[in-house]
Amino acid sequence: MSTARDVLTAVYKAFNDRDIERALGAMHPDVDWPNGMEGGCWHGQQAVRDYWTRQWGLIDPHVEPQRFSTDDTGRTVVDVHQVVRDREGRVLTDQMVQHIYVIQDGLIRRMEIRKSTPPSIAPG
Repeated sequence: MSTARDVLTAVYKAFNDRDIERALGAMHPDVDWPNGMEGGCWHGQQAVRDYWTRQWGLIDPHVEPQRFSTDDTGRTVVDVHQVVRDREGRVLTDQMVQHIYVIQDGLIRRMEIRKSTPPSIAPG
């Protein structure tokens, strides 16, 4: 049986490889997926497929998981280094974000995006 980390690592790789079929194979048919470009949420695998296809035509996002943890409600939290380039290769954003997942029966049921806040540095 795959762990949440195994499932998500494979999905990040599939996303970066632009392998929609492999990524969607790890999602619940009624997945809830955030629209990171305009806000809101997509519902279902076909909506995610359409969203990613449109997104990849406009920008070139790359996401690398840096750390996996579990919050107090059992959701999987992934600290992600996200670099988004325009179609000419210019960096639009280079930041850390958090992706929060609900995994149900080994499939992604829901994902949320939360901006990471940089650690505070206390004056010394």
